[in-house]
Amino acid sequence: MSQWHCICDCEQQGLCRIMKVLRKQELKKALEALRHYFPKSQEVYGCVSIINRAEVDHRDVLVDRWPDFSVLLVKTNWQKPDFYRDVIIFTKDESCLRNILTRTDVLDWKQFISLSVDLQHEEMLNAVALNYGVPMNKISTSHVMSLEDPSNLPADKLSIQVSSVKESHVALINSTWKFGKGEFTEPMIRSMILNYPSCCVLDSEGQPVSWILTYSNCAMGMGYTLPEHRCKGYSKALVTILAKKLHSEGYPVYCFVEEENQLSYRLLKSLGFTEDLSYRNAWFYFNQLSLTP
Repeated sequence: MSQWHCICDCEQQGLCRIMKVLRKQELKKALEALRHYFPKSQEVYGCVSIINRAEVDHRDVLVDRWPDFSVLLVKTNWQKPDFYRDVIIFTKDESCLRNILTRTDVLDWKQFISLSVDLQHEEMLNAVALNYGVPMNKISTSHVMSLEDPSNLPADKLSIQVSSVKESHVALINSTWKFGKGEFTEPMIRSMILNYPSCCVLDSEGQPVSWILTYSNCAMGMGYTLPEHRCKGYSKALVTILAKKLHSEGYPVYCFVEEENQLSYRLLKSLGFTEDLSYRNAWFYFNQLSLTP
């Protein structure tokens, strides 16, 4: 039986209706619908792509109505919030999203919330946060870059040893990640390594010197090369390898690039990644994060 959360009707605010948690057989229809709204729907599309295939995934996909939804929201159903992307939202109608955020308990505004959404909703989100009396912080603003056909990527000509990232590499990757928070973020990185595609360049002793992972939203990311191994073409090679792997497995090929990260932006552009120049994704925090593993 379907699961539902109570929400208020976006068109008739005085009426109460329910928010549907999509079942497995409904996720494919959601994917078909979301494809028409790239890049705004790219991240939720990536999430649903992974959730649709997973035997177990601790996230729910919720819509305000079905099948003609105006808001699709992906959120963890774990009690403990995820540091990176606890809530991911796509909406065709900002007023509908505002009503859901202000008139329902779909989000717990007393807890830490990590939220990813179209930057154009920043003003509305700030008003909602003020209404609840909670602090809002914008953590990053990013380009959303995608690659439709990785078959045109150049063949790797480097003589390097490439492997999947291993669980034993968690501490190293966590220590170099810009948003790493010690023991709090290690479980997330471990989950990425164990469940999603990744690749790394190994040195002569079998230790990773450059790597790239896949997030739970299917975006490539967390790429890093140790300083002493830079300017050797490793990042380009790994992006190429992982993009081809994701595409061969039927996943979308895309990534987020922070506006200030021009080096990565130029690399991806050189490989044929494209973007909608009018669109930016934003990542917000609400309330304070308690760093207790």
